[in-house]
Amino acid sequence: MIEKENVGLKSILFNRRFSFLLILLLTLIVVVPFIGDYTGFRIVVDMFATGVFIAAMYAISEKKHQLILALFLVVPAIVTLWIDYFTSADWTLAASEISGVIFFGFAIVIIVNYIRRQSDVTTEIIFAAVVVYLLMAMLWADLYRLLETFNPGSFEMPGGQIQNDRILFLYFSLVTITTLGYGDMTPVTDQAAGLASVEAITGQIYLVVLVAWLVGMHVSKRSK
Repeated sequence: MIEKENVGLKSILFNRRFSFLLILLLTLIVVVPFIGDYTGFRIVVDMFATGVFIAAMYAISEKKHQLILALFLVVPAIVTLWIDYFTSADWTLAASEISGVIFFGFAIVIIVNYIRRQSDVTTEIIFAAVVVYLLMAMLWADLYRLLETFNPGSFEMPGGQIQNDRILFLYFSLVTITTLGYGDMTPVTDQAAGLASVEAITGQIYLVVLVAWLVGMHVSKRSK
């Protein structure tokens, strides 16, 4: 009986994996910045970032080989993230961002492929689609941090600078991918401007294609 309950619980958790990942992402984006006035802010941010890595790894582990590959990619990202507390060398930050970019790129491909295989629009599919959008923002945030590490001054920072640069670049990435553009943080080099342009275009294309695909799939399902 206990074994059956455990199997049932695992099935429920796996079927809601995108919901959990979405909650973690939204917590990192919305809730974590409100604790910025408290000590240990960086540790809290990195704890939630680690949680996002682990939840994303679980979300894309539909098949065994995907889990193995995801584990192979996520471990360096998490290890280098926490090694940075013991050394201030630029290589640790660069290694962390490169690992993050590779892992998020892999996760996005796997989730998009999963969405494409579905024949019905469910709440979990919609959550998965939103997760892809937010992971794209996470990926570009890592690219921006990586660029700023190797080429300081690539971005003009806001006057009252946010305490944690992970939150700062995630904020800029979200503002860019949604084409909101407050203008308080701006790219000042060709490389930074190019990255921001590609993110804005990619984000808009993704939304247009996604909405068209979801609507088409929903209409097709109802007409049967």
